[in-house]
Amino acid sequence: MLQHKRFQRKKFCTFCSEKVPFIDYKDLKIIRGYITERGKILSRKMTGTCSVHQRELTTAIKRARSIALVPFMER
Repeated sequence: MLQHKRFQRKKFCTFCSEKVPFIDYKDLKIIRGYITERGKILSRKMTGTCSVHQRELTTAIKRARSIALVPFMER
């Protein structure tokens, strides 16, 4: 059996490439791109962010949830 290996481009951290100083919890345009429709935080594997910015992104999402800018869960 032949197995074809597909070339997959290496994902890169958009925050590192744009040299973002910090991730603001009030910037919903950015935050919504890292949450699923059901309100779950997307993993590093899916988004390609580095570990430093993934931690920063997680705290920003949790802060936005606590003051009701982003829902905890959608049904």
